[in-house]
Amino acid sequence: MAAILFEQYTALGAQNCFPIYNALDPDTHHPVPPDQKFKCDLAFVGNRLPDREARVEQFFFAAAERAPEFSFLLGGEGWGSRSLPNNVRWIGHVGTDLHNVINCSARMVLNINRESMARTGFSPPTRVFEAAGAAACLITDAWTGVEQFFEPGPEILVAHGADDIVSYLREISPADAHGIGSAMHRRALRDHVYESRAKLVDKILESAPTKKRSAPLVESAA
Repeated sequence: MAAILFEQYTALGAQNCFPIYNALDPDTHHPVPPDQKFKCDLAFVGNRLPDREARVEQFFFAAAERAPEFSFLLGGEGWGSRSLPNNVRWIGHVGTDLHNVINCSARMVLNINRESMARTGFSPPTRVFEAAGAAACLITDAWTGVEQFFEPGPEILVAHGADDIVSYLREISPADAHGIGSAMHRRALRDHVYESRAKLVDKILESAPTKKRSAPLVESAA
């Protein structure tokens, strides 16, 4: 867990701090047949937000400009006014009902954390577990603690910038990408479903110390 969060909570008077992270609901996010409409080499879904835009430029758009031989799919609201590279196709708003099919139709999927999440670390967004549920080959921007959830290399690809993303696209075959996605899927089902998170909460609450109430004051009858 990020030490900064623990310190902030304890400074406010908390006796202890237990992180409960996002997780996977395998009934909602799971592998589905690919759809040719969403076929691409790299897909990114995210709304245009002030605390994310610079990182989208740094990772997604810069990679597209450096690798014109690949096809890029962009989903999310707010990108209509942005001039896009020729190899980037914007599909607008993406409903939750399309997450699985997009994750399963792209050769690789990109996660880009918001600036605050990347800076603090130990902040896996739901997008990571959605991709894992679909057995997608996921590239994530680098953030502290990613190895606590998935093993970089065999289960998830970590990028420090556009050059890393382009290298993955050029060096990892579709078969190898499928293997990475499958390994991430198995790890998520084993360690990162909401059922296991609920069991952790239950264990924490069961072991939490309880304050003894003082005996009520009872007046004797005259």
